[in-house]
Order: sequence, then C-alpha cells, then structure tokens
Amino acid sequence: MGKISASRPAPAPPPTLSAPAPPPATAGPSYPRPMIPPVSVPGQPNAAGTFTEIPASNIRRVIAKRLTESKSTVPHAYATADCDLGAVLKVRRDLVKDDIKVSVNDFIIRAAAVTLKQMPGVNVSWDGEGPKQLPSVDISVAVATDKGLITPIIKDAAAKGVQEIADSVKVLSKKARDGKLLPEEYQGGSFSISNLGMFGIDEFSAVINPPQACILAVGRFRPVLKLTEDEEGNPQLRQHQLITVTMSSDSRVVDDELATRFLESFKANLENPMRLA
Repeated sequence: MGKISASRPAPAPPPTLSAPAPPPATAGPSYPRPMIPPVSVPGQPNAAGTFTEIPASNIRRVIAKRLTESKSTVPHAYATADCDLGAVLKVRRDLVKDDIKVSVNDFIIRAAAVTLKQMPGVNVSWDGEGPKQLPSVDISVAVATDKGLITPIIKDAAAKGVQEIADSVKVLSKKARDGKLLPEEYQGGSFSISNLGMFGIDEFSAVINPPQACILAVGRFRPVLKLTEDEEGNPQLRQHQLITVTMSSDSRVVDDELATRFLESFKANLENPMRLA
C-alpha cells in the first residue's frame, strides 16, 4: 500500500534565559532609625496624626476670604519702577535737625496722594457693576498686627502735608496694634500702600484690596552705583539710594498704559520733594 514514513524527532525547545540573581542585600545600619511619623501620607493629606490643627481667628478668616476672592475675581496687572531717594533722604535729614521726625514711608504716602490728585483716573474702584470715580484720596496703609494685616486709612491724604501724614500714621498704627481701630478708620479707602522695606525685602507684588483698583508694594531702599556725568560731562560713578515699587492694578479700570503713566508721575514726585510741600 505504501511505505510508512519514518517519524521525525520533535524539535527541542529553545533554551530559556534565566534572570540574573539579585545582588545580595546589603546590611542595614547598625543603629535604629527614629520612629518619627511622616509629615504627610501620600494620597491622604488630612490623615489623622499628620498635622496639627491651628485655630483661625475671625480676622484671619476674613483676610483669607477676601484675598481668595481678590486673586480669583480681579484681573491683576503689575508694573514696576525704581525711584531715587537721594533728595528725600536729604530733606528728611534737614527736618530731623528741626526735631521733625518723618519716615521715608510718609514721603511715599504723600507722593502717592499727590499723584492720585493729579491723575483721578487711578483713584477709582470697581463695585461689581462698573468703575466708580472716588471724590477723595483716602490711602489705606498696611499695618502688621498679631491678629493679621489691617489697613487703617489716611483720610483726604492729598490735603495733608508730610508731617501731618506722619502724625496720622503713628496714631493709627498704634490703634491698629492695640486692636482699638474704629470700623470707619479701616473700612473703605481708594488706594493702598504696603511697605516691607523695614523687613529687608527688595521688591514684591501685593494683592489688591477690593473694591479698590490699585495697591503699591514698596521694598527697601538700597545703595546702587550708577554711571553719571559731572558738570563738565565727564563720566563718574556715584552711589544712589534706590527703592523698587510695584503697582498691582485692576485691569478692568486701570489698564497698563494708565498704570505706567501713574508710576512715571509718582517717581517724578517722589524724586522731587519740593513738589510734595
């Protein structure tokens, strides 16, 4: 009928590669690790035992609420300028000789008030419906207290001189730290100033205090060498005392062009103290 074909041997399976043996475990440290609970647990940020509850005061809650609303609903824009304080420091030294004590911040408040009087388009607020032109220049000055930041108001600051502003700031700052401010002394205002120069901060950006449209953040004054020309036109290095100011503005009412012109005028007023008299 036919030849029976010879059976062929089955092919051998391919050789398997054995995984390399893991290196021998190194011996752990001979000293025991401290049993310190983790600061946080991945996936469980609020797990019990990973944090300490800090009670919040009413003023802290109000500050947190207003700052969150400001950053989430107000379109912040920022503009920065350097100002030369040489002339201000000279006037301040002359006033000290007459036993008149004023701070650099008092000159800054006065310069801002004069500039707002010159440019009423910046002395505005936004109440949710639209911009409002404010009739008086009322400057809120940020004061740090144990309970949080509060902003007492220098009412009608454009009509006050530097010394009168200095006296008002001293009285209101003390009342703020003592917790004795009246509501009308810190509610309202048309423009805010926050100065962190005394803490060694060069520059920073502040959060707008609604319904105000702007806040000016002031850093410390610092010595800077600048190349200038003498009366004969010869180049020379001179030391200047500069501060950096950053204005946060509500873009709905104060656009970039208006904010820039405001800072230019503010800089010119601050660098020429005779305009502040």
